[in-house]
Amino acid sequence: MPKDKNEGIYLIPLRHVYRAGSRRDRGKRVISYIRKFLERHLGGKVILDPAISMFIYSRKIEKPPRKILVRFLKIDNGIYKAMLAVEVKR
Repeated sequence: MPKDKNEGIYLIPLRHVYRAGSRRDRGKRVISYIRKFLERHLGGKVILDPAISMFIYSRKIEKPPRKILVRFLKIDNGIYKAMLAVEVKR
């Protein structure tokens, strides 16, 4: 039986999003890909912090970053909150 993870950090590669489909949909696909990645690895529901969306869309919808560093915390039984692991200075 695997232990539940209470907190941690994942480096999520986003290269799969660049390869498939049109350029105009990349931003939406990145957000859904991050959620699916975390749900697959954590085994529960994931709530994304709005800072993740702001970071993804900061380079426009067509050019999301190639990688993202995400920190997660366990809120409740089977519910996790994901946020940016590193604050981005502009």
